[in-house]
Amino acid sequence: MGLVRLRIKEFASEKGWTLKEVSERSGVPYTTLQNYAKSPGLVSVDVTSLHKLARTFDVLIEDLYEIVQE
Repeated sequence: MGLVRLRIKEFASEKGWTLKEVSERSGVPYTTLQNYAKSPGLVSVDVTSLHKLARTFDVLIEDLYEIVQE
């Protein structure tokens, strides 16, 4: 099973938003965003959260993550 890294900090930085602002705009809990943003690699991610974040950043879901380990 591979690991993925979410690019939340990068997209938030491009918009000039803090993680708290991303949480408010997306409806994804702040603590969830903190865990996603700090983790170097995740085994699982909530698809609903990915969908909300993609809409908030106006990107495709595929743009939100990168595979860090196969």
